[in-house]
Amino acid sequence: MTAARIRQKLRVYRKSPLSLVLFLLVSFAALLTVGSLLFLIGYILVMGVPYLSTSLFALHYTSENVSLLPAMLNTLSMTLLALLLAVPVGISSAIWLAEYARRGNRLVGIVRVTAETLSGIPSIVYGLFGLLFFVSALGWGYSMLAGAFTLALMILPLIMRTTEEALQAVPDIYREGSYGLGAGRLRTVFKIVLPAAIPGILAGVILSVGRIVGETAALIYTAGTVAQVAGSLLSSGRTLSVHMYALSSEGLHIHETYATAVVLLIIVTVINRLSAFIAKKLSKG
Repeated sequence: MTAARIRQKLRVYRKSPLSLVLFLLVSFAALLTVGSLLFLIGYILVMGVPYLSTSLFALHYTSENVSLLPAMLNTLSMTLLALLLAVPVGISSAIWLAEYARRGNRLVGIVRVTAETLSGIPSIVYGLFGLLFFVSALGWGYSMLAGAFTLALMILPLIMRTTEEALQAVPDIYREGSYGLGAGRLRTVFKIVLPAAIPGILAGVILSVGRIVGETAALIYTAGTVAQVAGSLLSSGRTLSVHMYALSSEGLHIHETYATAVVLLIIVTVINRLSAFIAKKLSKG
């Protein structure tokens, strides 16, 4: 920042002391947020990296190696299955809300309020619902399928609301230009509006992935805690977050718990970077 720019800002702050107060508060909040993030990442890396070993990546879990590989494979499977269930429904619902439903429609308001309410429900409540409905009522037992359906219900409101906001952020001139060229509403939505909204939609999907891989309470009650690779959709299996919880609660493998946290952190970072790369490529296309 040049000296002239600094003098200009000082003159503004002298005229409006409240602006200086707000600037300092925002700067403090930003530094606190970044500092907390860096501290958490550094603490996890320092505590976990020294205990990463080849035995943690054995194909089969035993009480000696406490391998995280089965949990990692289950995490990837659970994430893909939950997204396959939630993303089509969430995006389709958002398209109807943003493009087809009449503005001021009472049903639209009810759906939005319901989605926002569901977003604030604690995950353990979803877990209890999944236990009563998917595990017991439907007879699926503790299984990957029950866990995936429970997680799909959890992330559905998030995907729906972020997609709707991304669609609404697309300028109306895009739609008007498409209609002016003779395209119908369906072609306009899928050829013009959706491609322009892809970065916002992927942002919602990324947030959903973060919630899936970090979920513990809901999966303990639905997917179970079996420390092996799930052989089928109706088999029980633990994810990385549940694996971390199980190791820490036992109190016998705390170092391996931190090592698992490092792997989980790397997976989330890779997924986020990959999604951002895809969004950038699609937006350019």
